[in-house]
Amino acid sequence: MLGAGTNAPVVAVVDDDAELRAALVVLLTENGFTALPLADSAGFIALGPEPAVDLALIDLRLYGESGLDLAIRIRERHGLPIVMLTGRGDDMDRIIGLENGADDYITKPFNPRELIARLRAVLRRAGKAPMSAPDRSQSQTRKFGALVLDLTRRELLGSDGAEVPLTNAEYRLLDYFLRNPDRIVPRTELLRELGNDLSLYMDRTIDVLILRLRRKIERVPSKPVHLQTRRGLGYIFVTGPEQAP
Repeated sequence: MLGAGTNAPVVAVVDDDAELRAALVVLLTENGFTALPLADSAGFIALGPEPAVDLALIDLRLYGESGLDLAIRIRERHGLPIVMLTGRGDDMDRIIGLENGADDYITKPFNPRELIARLRAVLRRAGKAPMSAPDRSQSQTRKFGALVLDLTRRELLGSDGAEVPLTNAEYRLLDYFLRNPDRIVPRTELLRELGNDLSLYMDRTIDVLILRLRRKIERVPSKPVHLQTRRGLGYIFVTGPEQAP
């Protein structure tokens, strides 16, 4: 669903902070989205069984039903892409959100340009944002096995040329491994790469991302060929041999 009569994707902004909600509406509108501001979970549910929405941007700490519960409900009933807004102390809920299918999350306070970039990336991966036909003639790529990471379009391509969907965090992790192949990368280094403030991340965040990434790039995730563990040391990314996901 795109904005009626326009090419503007519709983003439901579910946040009980009226001031932040209004600021997000302005930001989204200025960047080509149609913003639908909602104060709580009930407001989203009131949209009906088939909400005319392309993406849900949800504050984790909603008044009443939590943003996490709403996200799980939306994923189960509507299959919409979801981006979570989280606070600095929401590490465990953030992990649970990842495990329950949130497409991405961003920590408050956030950089407006980063938020817009992440929303566009999630919508594009979900096929809900208008986009021109792919032109990869000028793309920069990194290849491993039968897979190719397109750095220009931020896409992972399978052996058949089809996109393998990645969240923003999964993409950043894979990109970092491919920039540092065939060497052991300590967990602390991965934590630094994922964020400037280490307090925003926990070891289990890395575990969740590694698990999800293996499911997408390895033929047998429990016996990884590329993304291997070196117990007590960290991880090493081996770029060969060939494999098809």
